[in-house]
Amino acid sequence: MADEFSRIATYFAPLAGIEGRGLADDAAVLTPPPGRELVLTVDQMLESVHFLPGDPPDLVARKLLRRNLSDLAAMGATPLGYLLTTALPATTPETWLAGFAHGLAQDQKIYGIKLFGGDSSATPGKISLSATLLGHVAPGAALGRNGAQPGDNIWVTGTIGDAALGLQARLGKLADPGGYLTSRSMLPTPRVGLALAGLVRAAIDISDGLVQDLGHLCAASGLRAVIRAGLIPASAQALALGPAWLESRLTGGDDYELLLAVPPGGGPALRLACGAVPVKKIGVFQPGSGVHVLDDNGGGLPLQTPGWRHFG
Repeated sequence: MADEFSRIATYFAPLAGIEGRGLADDAAVLTPPPGRELVLTVDQMLESVHFLPGDPPDLVARKLLRRNLSDLAAMGATPLGYLLTTALPATTPETWLAGFAHGLAQDQKIYGIKLFGGDSSATPGKISLSATLLGHVAPGAALGRNGAQPGDNIWVTGTIGDAALGLQARLGKLADPGGYLTSRSMLPTPRVGLALAGLVRAAIDISDGLVQDLGHLCAASGLRAVIRAGLIPASAQALALGPAWLESRLTGGDDYELLLAVPPGGGPALRLACGAVPVKKIGVFQPGSGVHVLDDNGGGLPLQTPGWRHFG
């Protein structure tokens, strides 16, 4: 593999915006859009934890960016660009780097972002990657997790559980004839660009599982959530697997859809703001604490675990 400086010049400098100064200096110089507040988020991906050895490098790169773009979407922010760090084994082939850079270039074009800078190093272990995304919002308009109020309805974008099922398919634990679930696991679609300000009181993206992330909204807002499992949107491919996979769909994570607290009566405006992105009401916030999942008969649905945990 080429040395650090050759690698940067070959694969990453062509991706840099003017703010990155050709990746030739110690830091980037960024002028925020006039009258806007910056929003920053960082996420990492580790080989064998967040992606599998042998995954296509272009999809690894795109998922790295999209996980962070989803965080910006949950804040109602418009993306600007990113900082990138890579720690790669010395045995990493040039073809992997070329594919990785190609994936970055694809999503830079799709989402209108630029590379501002970062760091590149070697590791004796497995591949380690991180990206810091920068975005912007109108002053005071950033969405948080703590704004939900009793009586607000719980809405969700897209379909839930496809990514978790796709991972099981990639591990050989279930069939995915058309590859749809696998594709959802490897390449999420962040819900950036939705005009949610003024329509949504609180938001979070679903990275660790719907139930667990909804619990974060509840904890931040001091409320409980009551949702019906039968209302949670699912793809045809997920439904075809039957009820045995319901808990995996509700707790598996990696969907990068949005959970939203919407005032009563706000559904029509939300649908208009989301346009082609499907949204569905799945429950309500009430006084209390925790997440309560109900079955079709209105009884409690027991879950073995609420979602992904990074430790323990």
